Amino acid sequence: MFSHVTVGSNDIARARRFYDSVTSALGLKRHADYPEAVAYGVPDGRPQLWIVRPLDKKAASAGNGITIGLDATDRSAVDRAHAAAMASGGTDEGKPGLRTHYHPNYYGAYVRDPDGNKVCIVCHKPV
Repeated sequence: MFSHVTVGSNDIARARRFYDSVTSALGLKRHADYPEAVAYGVPDGRPQLWIVRPLDKKAASAGNGITIGLDATDRSAVDRAHAAAMASGGTDEGKPGLRTHYHPNYYGAYVRDPDGNKVCIVCHKPV
């Protein structure tokens, strides 16, 4: 359904360290690396998640109500990605756990990246 998702950052080097750590825990790879942007995706696919300095040269800001959802292969990947996010400058917005109000198998964690963008790491599979 989506071609890609773009998230703004004011410090690409800092964002690269954060997203390298989180996406590695999810089995994703860095596909592009530029001074003003970095992109991640599935190992054999094209980039799906771009972290960029805004083209208008204004400061990046987190959007209220916007969440980037990253799919995890299993619940332990959610746990690893959350731990990686915390170790890489992220802020906890919800520790890993079941959120059955979404559906019975929704196991997720919520973090903020160093620029304040909200990221959900989720596994939809049963145990």
